[in-house]
Amino acid sequence: MTQQSEVTADILTQDEMINWLKTTDAKLTFVGEPIPGINSPAGLVSREALSTTVTYCSQRIDSVCGGACTVYTGGATCLDAPNTNCLAATNNVGFCSSSGCGGSCNQLSTCGTQLDDGYCYTPDTQSILVGNY
Repeated sequence: MTQQSEVTADILTQDEMINWLKTTDAKLTFVGEPIPGINSPAGLVSREALSTTVTYCSQRIDSVCGGACTVYTGGATCLDAPNTNCLAATNNVGFCSSSGCGGSCNQLSTCGTQLDDGYCYTPDTQSILVGNY
């Protein structure tokens, strides 16, 4: 019997997420709290210890996540995320096959198909569950 090992996805640090946001050519839409240096003045103090940043996008091309992307920064919530095909986050999140964080849900930390820059392939995702950390 062959034993399968569990694939563990990289959870991005805040610095890795900011670097991706600064260097991507994806079309970004921001929701939630401001991110200093990205969509607010760089000197603003971040509440990152209390927040999770999730970037979720509509397209996967080979091993790259992009297209139209939404960036959420904030606390626990259920994000409506239709047409999501890949995502990355600064904490573990759940991604679900139905709206309202219902249906079949999986965790980012156990991503089955990892993409470049810490992203995970999440085809047919309809909602994302952001927890308390």
